Parts: sequence; structure tokens; C-alpha cells
Amino acid sequence: MSGPRARRDTPPPSVSAGLGTRVGVHLGGAEPSPHAREVLDAVAQIPRGKVMTYGDVAEFVGTGTGRTVGAVLSRYGDDDIPWHRVIRASGEPNPANPTEALRRLVVDGTPLREGGERVDLAAARWDGTSARWDGTSARW
Repeated sequence: MSGPRARRDTPPPSVSAGLGTRVGVHLGGAEPSPHAREVLDAVAQIPRGKVMTYGDVAEFVGTGTGRTVGAVLSRYGDDDIPWHRVIRASGEPNPANPTEALRRLVVDGTPLREGGERVDLAAARWDGTSARWDGTSARW
């Protein structure tokens, strides 16, 4: 058995499952990594009335997983990014703020399933190719 672990003087460069993954917390004002910037740019392209799952965004970007996409949105997502258009594969909205996500999805005209608590993925899933955001019109 080894001795006690040495204590860090500075936080690790990446923090997961803790403070760094909470909405509105930007560790030391850190800028998004290149991967995080790609995720945010991909999410910004999702048109009104359409959605992508966390896994869809990871596939679209070409790296990471649905969990890493969720972590990026948790750390850097704000009202400039249409975070509500990224949903669970079950059609459920963002688990951190489902009521607000559903409200925004309704405003976007996103098709919902009967009961109004899940997105109709067959009708609303964006394939990443049609109707891309042109960078000039309001995103949300």
C-alpha cells in the first residue's frame, strides 16, 4: 500500500462531475477549448423547430461523446447558444432545466409528442445538413 497522496496546489486542468460542470461556472474565466468551441458552434447551427441529441452533436463534431457535449453545454451554454435544442435520445429536454427547455422548444415550433413533455424526434431531428444557420439572423 502506498502512502497518502500529495495535495495539489492548483486545480487539475479539467474538472468533471463537480464544480466545473455546473451552469454558469467558468473556472478562472477559462475560454472554451477547441473541442468545446466546435460543440458550441455546432449547437448554434441547429435551426428553430429542429433538435439534435447529445450523441448527434458529438457525431456531427466528429469527437467526444454525448456526455462531453453535455459537459460543454453545462459549462459554457448561455442564452447566446440554443442549448434547449440539444435533447436526450428519449426526446426528453435538457435535464438541468426541462421546464425552460420545453418552453423554448414550443416557442421554436418544435414538434412534441402527445402529452407535450418529449420532442417528436422523427419530425424534429436535424440531420446537420439542411437549413444551416447563416451566422447573421437571430438564433433564438
